[in-house]
Amino acid sequence: MRVLFLVARRVPAVPSQILVDAADWLARRGHHIDTVIAEETVWRPERLACAYDLVVLKSHTELSLSLAAALHAHGVPLLNPYPSCAALQDKLVAASRLASAEVPVPVSWTTGDPALLAGHIERWPVIVKPHRGHRGAGVEVARGPEELASFGPFDAPAIVQEWVPGPGVDLKVYVVGEQVFAVRKPFGPDSFTRPGVPVPVETDVREIALRCGRAFGLGLYGLDVIESPAGPVVVDVNYFPGYKGVPGAAAHIAAYVDDYARGRRGLALPPLTAALAEAS
Repeated sequence: MRVLFLVARRVPAVPSQILVDAADWLARRGHHIDTVIAEETVWRPERLACAYDLVVLKSHTELSLSLAAALHAHGVPLLNPYPSCAALQDKLVAASRLASAEVPVPVSWTTGDPALLAGHIERWPVIVKPHRGHRGAGVEVARGPEELASFGPFDAPAIVQEWVPGPGVDLKVYVVGEQVFAVRKPFGPDSFTRPGVPVPVETDVREIALRCGRAFGLGLYGLDVIESPAGPVVVDVNYFPGYKGVPGAAAHIAAYVDDYARGRRGLALPPLTAALAEAS
């Protein structure tokens, strides 16, 4: 089968070893694998009904999402499904869907003018995130109402969330189908570039992770969890993360892609009421 991996640019420009190994695994089983960076390819929008049996969406860029939307409209199978990725990429939609599925998430607000939030926030600081941000880009901290108001009216939609206290170490949870893995790594702006240390997955974390997947209809995804004094809190969910530090990640991912390409697995963004009922 013909499988296209739609990936993002990497700095430095070195391919992900996990993706290289996954592609080799799939090629040995008879699949034809191509890997493309959306921004480094010329596309004809009117000719996007491609000959691939499956497009694996690894990139989170706006161009990649637009191409995925066009491919989805032409009936090209995507992993993860385009509607699931689009819902997850919008942090306002994601916060609503996660809370409805009873996933523990920070208290959140949105508005066009942050000065309006002063009377709504009881605990400071708060985190301000662009509604379509990724890897921490554009994230700001406001330690009080004056600091939040100083941002001025937002130029684009944003989500404001309560800061969740934690140990200063990220718990990164990675999911392949029903398999759940976890690593811990020190928090930092470049922590996404470093592998974590594998740790056992606690029962409550595993259930929370699978609730996230059911809420969006995802098969390859990850979540950032803060282990707060009140219990684990999900502060971000991403489709097809890096899986850095997960033992045997390439083989797990490749086997899932193989199953999906051959129609042995299926995914779809569920209606919100269905996602809630299945999570309960």
